Amino acid sequence: MMSVSLIWGVVIAVCCCWWLLLGTRRRQMGEPPLENGLIPYLGCALQFGANPLEFLRANQRKHGHVFTCKLMGNYVHFITNPLLYHKVLYHGKYFDWKKFHFTASAKAFGHRRIDPSDGNTTDNISKTIIKTLQGDALNSLSEAMMENLQLVLRPQVVPKPKTPTWMSEGMYAFCYRVMFEAGYFTLFGKDLSGQDAQKALILNHLDHFKQFDKIFPALVAGFPIHVFKTGHYAREKLAEGLRLQKLRKRDHISELVRFLNDTLSTLDDTEKAKSFLAVLWASQANTIPATFWSLFQMIRNPEAMKAATEEVNKMLENAGQKISFEDNPIYLNRIQLDDMPVLDSIIKESLRLSSASLNIRTAKEDFTLHLQDSSYNIRKDDIIALYPQLMHLDPEIYPDPLTFKYDRYLDENGKTRSTFYSNGLKLKYYYMPFGSGATICPGRLFAVQEIKQFLILMLSYFELEFVESCVQCPPLDQSRAGLGVLPPLNDIEFRYKFKHL
Repeated sequence: MMSVSLIWGVVIAVCCCWWLLLGTRRRQMGEPPLENGLIPYLGCALQFGANPLEFLRANQRKHGHVFTCKLMGNYVHFITNPLLYHKVLYHGKYFDWKKFHFTASAKAFGHRRIDPSDGNTTDNISKTIIKTLQGDALNSLSEAMMENLQLVLRPQVVPKPKTPTWMSEGMYAFCYRVMFEAGYFTLFGKDLSGQDAQKALILNHLDHFKQFDKIFPALVAGFPIHVFKTGHYAREKLAEGLRLQKLRKRDHISELVRFLNDTLSTLDDTEKAKSFLAVLWASQANTIPATFWSLFQMIRNPEAMKAATEEVNKMLENAGQKISFEDNPIYLNRIQLDDMPVLDSIIKESLRLSSASLNIRTAKEDFTLHLQDSSYNIRKDDIIALYPQLMHLDPEIYPDPLTFKYDRYLDENGKTRSTFYSNGLKLKYYYMPFGSGATICPGRLFAVQEIKQFLILMLSYFELEFVESCVQCPPLDQSRAGLGVLPPLNDIEFRYKFKHL
């Protein structure tokens, strides 16, 4: 008689054969070249996750600029030629960008799906977020962030002459701590219970945020949060701190949070808190590493440091702002912040080298994707994807693409450069760390202003240098590829001390 284990082995083998025969898509006439991968359901997910850039480059060489890959049960059509990006976006009426984004948000943060089909108000939420991150609301946010950054960075006690001492810290840890605290205050206000209690609370939130952020890529990939005990606990504690009864004890809550609270009328207090957590994560997860890379690259490049310092000093002088520990904090309005092309270029170049966002749309129905010289049939529920890192690191568009050049986005007159070419043709899309079209990050303007304010204050109040004289650029953490700006795989020690002002 056959043993039980042998019987089960035969059953599993038969099931696998049936899966391969019936569960694997076959390319039909007019569809892009197809890579199913060898592993059921996962498809090419392991190869893609190991190194997305090299995986896509290899398939680009094999299939051309358009091809399809099976990833975690989904069929994803990659469009890899930036000259075709605007053609893809013209097909917006066939795309549903909300389906993936709001489903992923519900999985990661634990709130109910906010979707029109569920009777909720997705459109109102989208409009609320955009409305409260632009115009006068953006001015208020930027003003609050500048104030809160200085609350965190400036000494509580004015340093006496000849007493400033060097302080050493990991640069990423420093940026994480400063940007999280100032950003939390800006969105959710300050605790009225006192400075010491507020500091302890923020440090506690910071620790929980780090724990939750570690598991975020796995949650987006579809893993249940209950698998991650520490991360699950951290998420619940963060959300608990954002419940309405806690927020009522805070002062100067942002318009974004107040309007979102009104818009989320169909959710109870617990789900509102988890929606606020989504706002917190969105405001921090990419801004923090982007801040690190901007500071790191600026300090590492003496020409960038010199040009940025000169621009900051000139702007402060023109604005009549005095750098002092005793006088009022520095204040620059939105128009002044926007008129700093050197800092803009430093930030853009830092994001070009570190961002790895995945811009995706889901097909609402079967349709034909018409590109430059070809057309492809797309099936309902398939995903159309752009991976801008391919463009950002293309040597034809950006010569010597792996080298940081602080003035890459400046023209010959020192103004913002916006003309880039591929194959001799001017690109409409050449810089896309924040996405594109309907899925472009609504908080991108605020994020850039936050980073710019941080750099201005670091250059104004501190002397800065690396602990080691020869610092190598840390590798990117590829485990977060597709989610935005990649953090460093290891931290870099730097030193800072208050200037003699």
